Amino acid sequence: MRAALVVVMGLVVALSGCSSSTTPQAPRADSTAPVIAPGRPGEQAKTLSPAEAATAVPSAPPNAADVKYVQDMVVHHRQAMDMALLAPNRAESAQLKTLADRIQAAQGPEIQFMSTWLREEEQKVPEHHAAHEGMPGMATPEQMEALKAAKGKDFDRLFLELMINHHLGAIKMSEQVLTHGSHIRIEELASDVSVTQTAEIRRMQELQKAL
Repeated sequence: MRAALVVVMGLVVALSGCSSSTTPQAPRADSTAPVIAPGRPGEQAKTLSPAEAATAVPSAPPNAADVKYVQDMVVHHRQAMDMALLAPNRAESAQLKTLADRIQAAQGPEIQFMSTWLREEEQKVPEHHAAHEGMPGMATPEQMEALKAAKGKDFDRLFLELMINHHLGAIKMSEQVLTHGSHIRIEELASDVSVTQTAEIRRMQELQKAL
């Protein structure tokens, strides 16, 4: 009886061992196993941690929508800078002058980034007074001349009217590239532009009410 029991128990153990060895284990999401990244021809493979592997995948190359957005936005930002530069000597509202300073502080570095990105991608950087027909939100030459001639509250009113429309145009352009573009850096730029300029529109609308 005891011998039979030993045989039966041995069979149970053997069967359980076979079962565990043939059942595949699902991969764990929190795995800490290293990842082998093959090198280029003539180079050795590299061992990456899971965190490094997550960022090692290259960004998709820019497409035509990315390039057009950046080129157009350089021109768009430059006009906003031209408008903001008029505020210190023409605006009456101290709050509007502060807003104009913020616009310059935000859009100046963005112009530098976009110009550098275009050169890196071997794309043309637009000239300062490049044509902008049909570009959303851009002020006409006549409107820019009227803004340069205005002072005090008249300047404040016209500046806010033109800049709100200008910001709305930039947001529209950003929405378009977020839909049709492919490059992660341009997606991040467009998202930042949308968030920043939406907040500035709300601020300008508050200033309009106070005039």
